[in-house]
Amino acid sequence: MAWLQLFKPGDWLILLAGALLVGLSFPTFWQGGLADRAIIRQEGRIFAELDLKNRRRIEVPGPLGATLIVVEPGRARVLADPGPRQYCVKQGWLMRPGEIAICAPNRVSLQIAGRTKVYDSLSY
Repeated sequence: MAWLQLFKPGDWLILLAGALLVGLSFPTFWQGGLADRAIIRQEGRIFAELDLKNRRRIEVPGPLGATLIVVEPGRARVLADPGPRQYCVKQGWLMRPGEIAICAPNRVSLQIAGRTKVYDSLSY
């Protein structure tokens, strides 16, 4: 702890300003933009693109039955699916660009998109 005595008031100010700058840059650089639409795919093809500003319910037909998707302002989710494990329903509300819920047995997916592309380690 003797090294703490070497810090002067200006050093603490620089550390505080740097931490504040990093904290404020997170929403700008790491959020991936704002979500503005939901893309629903059925068997790999785009079934519908829905604006995330309006409330809407849509049924998407699949080989096992209909998948029910609900859109509310700023978010979307798979409400019901005839698949056996319900992974896409358990995914919950999707709100950020790049989030996706895949109902593999019924061949339906719901993806949230924004104005900017979101990259992860798989697409890099």
